[in-house]
Amino acid sequence: MNKQLLRTGLAIAGLSLVAPFLAACGGDDEPKLVIYNAQHEPLLKEIAPEFTKETGIEVELRNGKDLEMSNQIVAEGKASPADVFLTENSPAMSQVEAAGLFDELPSDILDVIPEQYRPRSGLWTGFVARSTVLVYNTDSIEESELPASLLDLAKPEWKGRISFSPTGADFQAIVAAVLELEGEEATKAWLEGIKANGKVYDGNNLVLEAVDSGEVEVGIVYHYYWERDRKENGDVSDHSAQHYFTGGDPGAFVSVSGAGILESSDMKAEARKFVKFLVDRKGQQILADSYALEYPLNPDVQLEGVTKQFSELQPPQVNVSDLDAEKVVDLLEEVGFL
Repeated sequence: MNKQLLRTGLAIAGLSLVAPFLAACGGDDEPKLVIYNAQHEPLLKEIAPEFTKETGIEVELRNGKDLEMSNQIVAEGKASPADVFLTENSPAMSQVEAAGLFDELPSDILDVIPEQYRPRSGLWTGFVARSTVLVYNTDSIEESELPASLLDLAKPEWKGRISFSPTGADFQAIVAAVLELEGEEATKAWLEGIKANGKVYDGNNLVLEAVDSGEVEVGIVYHYYWERDRKENGDVSDHSAQHYFTGGDPGAFVSVSGAGILESSDMKAEARKFVKFLVDRKGQQILADSYALEYPLNPDVQLEGVTKQFSELQPPQVNVSDLDAEKVVDLLEEVGFL
């Protein structure tokens, strides 16, 4: 697919999401805080009412996908109606940051989140995270037989044994981390290798199902897919387990969901209250108690009942602002995944 057409298509798709909302809200007397939300919609439907209950500030959620919404914001520029932008993964935040469209966050928001999970610019912050894992079929392979590094999955011995979902924002964020850590040439070689070796699925839940059924031995996903299924019923996780890479390997990458305030917002005070609520103890506890099973980034709140605590992870040091969504799209197109 032509790269420009892809990006234009994403922007148009994002704009199409907004049009009905604009029409629906034209008669509202009270202004609402407009949140462009690319995080999980059910999660924000839990948080937003609690924020409104506490502050009296009404919230309007406009939901989409990471790159759809970041492309939309860039296309709208200073005319964007968005006050706050939330993502699943950080490359979309980096795109909006690079376009100069975020307002700087105050220290009472920034200081809550560890430095590794927010950009040095102070223009947005992480608020929740997920760890890359390798799920493996416990009937067909032992954990001791798994590769030492995510990069090893490109080796010939893994041909026909691996699975992943390359069109989703989750996988693309992992590729962005590999790119930042290993460079363009090595990342392209790794993508070519896993393409030759792997089976592509349209969604991470399908990767999980394929591994659990024994269709493939291993799959690249985030931790919460397996954790959610195990918590709910175990239907597609009862013959599989998670392997966590260590030592700062690219396969130990922790992706952060970002929150930023648009510089063009005319409700900045209300937007700051929302982001502050999101990172403070109450909002983070709502996250921790939700179905999402993502890791809160406020150190005062812990996610209970999962395979590994956040403090046990050994992620690589990655500057979240340097995760390049556009270069990832270039590479995925070049290799033939898009």
